[in-house]
Amino acid sequence: MKLTLDTFEAGNSPFDTLLSAIERGELPPGSRLRETELAEMFGMSRTPVREALHRLQAMGLAVPGARRGLIIAELDYEQLRQLFSVRERLEGMAAYFAALNALPPEIELLQSMVAHDAGITEGDVLRDRNKVFHRQICRASHNAYLVEMLENLRIHQSLLRGTTYRTGDRIGTAQAEHAEIVAAIARRDADGAEKAARNHIANGYRVRIAHLSDGRANG
Repeated sequence: MKLTLDTFEAGNSPFDTLLSAIERGELPPGSRLRETELAEMFGMSRTPVREALHRLQAMGLAVPGARRGLIIAELDYEQLRQLFSVRERLEGMAAYFAALNALPPEIELLQSMVAHDAGITEGDVLRDRNKVFHRQICRASHNAYLVEMLENLRIHQSLLRGTTYRTGDRIGTAQAEHAEIVAAIARRDADGAEKAARNHIANGYRVRIAHLSDGRANG
């Protein structure tokens, strides 16, 4: 278990802290969740920790392990297909509404993010920047329901191992796709923004399954 002191933000519940650790990759798929150990880390009784673990299991983020207790879940091939199928449509909708509703400062922020990321080649850094980029597009849609659905989806996406940004060709392609999405949003082309966003997610899915097929599940 790779939880750090930074994970334990003041005022966070055990559930929020564990959720944050999953998103940050500090609890990767297969990590064992030991109730007693977690209670000691949090400095509290086992009851609230047990409730947090039950919530994670109800969300499908934790599953029973081979031995007694829970482990962080890992998406199988079919779950991967389902996740990206939904994500493609939701990210497309977010870009569509961002083109209609984004405020000028929000468009400027997206443009600056694209310009900044163009100089980055480190895969792990780009993975984190990619999350921020897509979250900002969603916020710029000014649609609370989309924000909620995509945040939930992103949590489940954290159950994927590795990142597609460790592939050299994918880095340049994905950055160009980000630029295309933002350009469509900036010119208020809702249909073009949706198409560009869906193409971006579909391409990411193709890279993912290619990695799975040749054994690079962590790539």
